[in-house]
This record gives sequence, structure tokens and C-alpha cells, in this order.
Amino acid sequence: MKKLEIIIRPEKLEVVKNILNDSGASGMMVTNIMGFGNQKGVTHIYRGTEYTVNLLPKLKVETVVADDKKQKIVDELCKLVASGNHGDGKVFVSDVEDAVRIRTGESGNAAL
Repeated sequence: MKKLEIIIRPEKLEVVKNILNDSGASGMMVTNIMGFGNQKGVTHIYRGTEYTVNLLPKLKVETVVADDKKQKIVDELCKLVASGNHGDGKVFVSDVEDAVRIRTGESGNAAL
């Protein structure tokens, strides 16, 4: 099993939800976060005064999927979420040793 942590722009949430639903992911968690990456924020000009916004609003979508679904999801995310601009986001993939459904006690892929 793989855990996907997907950092995206808030306006891309519906696209990500559709990708995960179409790929057979059984669930997701969405968290409002703020942060910056390589671009270190953005600079705006308001009434002739320049100011920098360092922390930008983002969403973190987390899901756990079977190993065989991971690559399809990552490929779709890169294709459909990318705008070509800084701040499109990242996908972090990590191994999940086990998962247990508390209600039934099922474990492994059956718990997903």
C-alpha cells in the first residue's frame, strides 16, 4: 500500500477528487494548509506599494491506495492538475506497512 500526500492549489480540489474517484481510491482526507516552496511566495502591487505574501493557501489531500493504483493516480495528477506555473504542488509517496479497519478488524488492502 502507498500513502499519497498531494499538495495542490485550492481551486484544483474537484479535479483531484475526480481523479481519485475514477482510480478507485476508497477515501481521502483534505486539510487546509499554508506554505511556500521554491517561489518563496508572491509579490503584489497594491496602490503603488509592493508587498510580498510568503505563505500561500494550499490544500493537502491524503489517501492510501493499493500499490498497483499509485502510478496511474500520479500520472493523472501530473497531467490534469499542472498549469505550468510555480506553485502547482507536489505529490509525496510513502509506503504504508499496514492498515486496519477499526469497525471490522480487517487489515491490509481489505481495510481500504
